[in-house]
Amino acid sequence: MRLLAKYYKIDDAKVGEDTIVRDFVNLYGCRIGKGCRIAAYTEIQRGVTIGDRCKVEAFSFIPSGVTIEDEVFIGPHVCFTNDRRPRAVGAWEVTPTLVKKGASIGANATVVCGVTIGEGALVGAGAVVTKDVPAGAVVVGCPAKEIKLKKKPATKGKRRDGR
Repeated sequence: MRLLAKYYKIDDAKVGEDTIVRDFVNLYGCRIGKGCRIAAYTEIQRGVTIGDRCKVEAFSFIPSGVTIEDEVFIGPHVCFTNDRRPRAVGAWEVTPTLVKKGASIGANATVVCGVTIGEGALVGAGAVVTKDVPAGAVVVGCPAKEIKLKKKPATKGKRRDGR
């Protein structure tokens, strides 16, 4: 881990090698993989798992119950929830959320707990995700609705023009 910060709180977190953590980040009892980038003003709570090569942008909130697989992009100000019936007092129950490999979540999106965002899916900026997002889908709006399926990414290697 490369800690590029003066002001931070890291309590009982496991952070992989080559991961960069910026200023004003709070990490509590979470596990963050290798080669990740955690931007300023981010909170990642107890029990959260983040895979390898993920990027979590500034002001994101990732509470207990969220699992993020490898190569996921979390845009600035993304907010996950973890309780279907939040109350100021009384019992509450963590409802798990899963973000699968290669998904991207745009700025200011809200992800309501209990959903799965499929592999390679794209959640548009400002969307409110209230139900599962299929693999490769693009969703936008409030509530988020599918507008198209992305084409499969081209294989790495030579371009069509031979370069």
